[in-house]
Amino acid sequence: VQLQASGGGLVQAGGSLRLSCAASGRTFSSYVMGWFRQAPGKEREFVAAITWSGGRLYYADSVKGRFTISRDSAKNTVYLQMNSLKPDDTAIYYCVADDSVAKVKVGKSNYWGQGTLVTVSS
Repeated sequence: VQLQASGGGLVQAGGSLRLSCAASGRTFSSYVMGWFRQAPGKEREFVAAITWSGGRLYYADSVKGRFTISRDSAKNTVYLQMNSLKPDDTAIYYCVADDSVAKVKVGKSNYWGQGTLVTVSS
């Protein structure tokens, strides 16, 4: 399984970015896809997840109402739309995948992408 994340960059506080994660290497119909992030000097943090087939969504409290996770099954791609960005959202964002929601949410996914840097300036 390969996960290729993209879309990071520099944005001012209050702005928006959309991250993409292109998945390849297997059938993902039973998988959960998600996003984790790690800020400088901090532990990794769950951000959001989506079940590939059913579209069930999970969000960290810190991003609810601001971030939206979605997927395009035809393109094997998961997106993270990030609005109303704050300096605290600055981090490397990692795309993850696993067949267990529980493992995704606690950062024990079997598959991790390479990460994409999001920097939010104040």
